[in-house]
Amino acid sequence: MLLLKRNLLSLFLFLSSPIYSDINKNPFELIDVKSQEMVIVLTTENELFNTNPEMFKDKIKVIFEPLIDFNRVSASVMGKKYYLSATKEERAQFIEVFKISLLDTYAETLAQWGDAEIVTDFSYNEKKNQIVSVKQNLLTTNNIYPIIYKLREYKNGTYKIVNIIINGINLGKTFHNQFQALAIEKNENISSIIAEWKSDAFIDGQ
Repeated sequence: MLLLKRNLLSLFLFLSSPIYSDINKNPFELIDVKSQEMVIVLTTENELFNTNPEMFKDKIKVIFEPLIDFNRVSASVMGKKYYLSATKEERAQFIEVFKISLLDTYAETLAQWGDAEIVTDFSYNEKKNQIVSVKQNLLTTNNIYPIIYKLREYKNGTYKIVNIIINGINLGKTFHNQFQALAIEKNENISSIIAEWKSDAFIDGQ
């Protein structure tokens, strides 16, 4: 309870500060603040995942969804070959089904860790071209799980997530490999791939 109160106070003080308007231009603050919002959901609403999982997922999605560049991530998952061969409508359809699968995977992963603390490593400084890496550690009673967010910097100075590595599992590569395997199974029929798409990514939090 003390940890929750401290997180709530820190979040309130940050949201009240004049620099909050520039949060999207600081990838470390962006990820840290939004992660603390999710910690509040985890520590106060974790039982909701058992009683009403869809409502729990929605609470996480409201925080997490605006952080991701789904257009760029979904194109990467499809790969250049299938992205270029897909119609505009098929690309839009895949963005929507992929969005659901990614958000569900992320929310379900967080739920299994329950009452946790997330600490951002502000000393971690890795940048390659336009991609900045933000490292966090998710602390549970028994374990520490590393999370690395890859964020792309855009011309207006803002950042959005383009990949996530949770406990050593690269979600971008996992989804990409899944798409390629499904493409073979469905004889490279994009519509059939989209119709059958669902996430089989699993991050063990035990």
